[in-house]
Amino acid sequence: MLQTLFRKAIGLYVRLRYGSVAPELRWFYKDTIRCKLVQAKYLLRDYIFKKPYKTLDFSGEFAPELQFVLPFAYWHHQNGTLKNTVSSRYTRELYFFSPQHEEKYDTRTNEGNYNFEMPRILYSQDYDMDKWAPVPLKAHYQNSVYRYDKPMVVVANRYNSEWGGPPISYFGLDLLDFMFSQLKEHYTVIYNRPRPQNITMDNSDIYDLDEFDWIARTHPEVVLMEDLFRENRGQAHNFNHFQLQLYANADKFISIHGGTATLASYFGGTNLILSKQGPEHHFHCFQKLYPQFSGATILHARTDEEVKQYLQAHFLPTSPASV
Repeated sequence: MLQTLFRKAIGLYVRLRYGSVAPELRWFYKDTIRCKLVQAKYLLRDYIFKKPYKTLDFSGEFAPELQFVLPFAYWHHQNGTLKNTVSSRYTRELYFFSPQHEEKYDTRTNEGNYNFEMPRILYSQDYDMDKWAPVPLKAHYQNSVYRYDKPMVVVANRYNSEWGGPPISYFGLDLLDFMFSQLKEHYTVIYNRPRPQNITMDNSDIYDLDEFDWIARTHPEVVLMEDLFRENRGQAHNFNHFQLQLYANADKFISIHGGTATLASYFGGTNLILSKQGPEHHFHCFQKLYPQFSGATILHARTDEEVKQYLQAHFLPTSPASV
């Protein structure tokens, strides 16, 4: 009964204050307020007693885990209050700082995103956050294995269902052809689109873009991540671990919104993100949240043409912005 009244009170407040916002977006406003209020019950434990007590258990999607859960866990680690962490398969290396980490979940779920024990979930009107600390993945995983004569640029693609429909934001063959043709003279180009067997799946379907054989024929200079993982010179425990090793040595990324872009934003440098639609636009995630992961420069392209413009302005060595 009290919880119902609590939620209704939050809903009334949001309706009165943010009445001009579309109803499907006001849910995220309510979720943010609810998360912040839930944290009040931990005031004494987090700021007065400060003993290890916090168990973080998350079964949601990859992007919100990187955006909100992992930095929350790291804050508790720095605060001396982290006890243990629980997440999906292939996440142990993300939580390298955790005293005890359990890989419990075989599938990521949308329902798991709505864990109100976190200070934020999904999208938020407030990215000036307490209990959130950037995780030094780059510093922790930098290595001497993945080094090349030319600087690396990682092109991180995805071709998944989105919001229950077909793919919307992705690099098609024409755009890949343009990018590879422009970049390969100046960079070691690494192409990354993980296969389903290498990641923990969520509620999105992965489709076949038929690009791997095409890349081998048309742009043999481009290095495929899956080939590097097959060699596994860094002795990674899994594909996520391998991604951390390789990304830690790169400073240039071109990625797609969601977990693909979020991970790339953890490693500094420049991350060019293609996002054609989504709540990220309304909440200005690419301007307010993504730069906080590592201080990276985030370039948000809304169209394929903008990807080309940003690439030429910020990635080619003749451009002052790329120096």
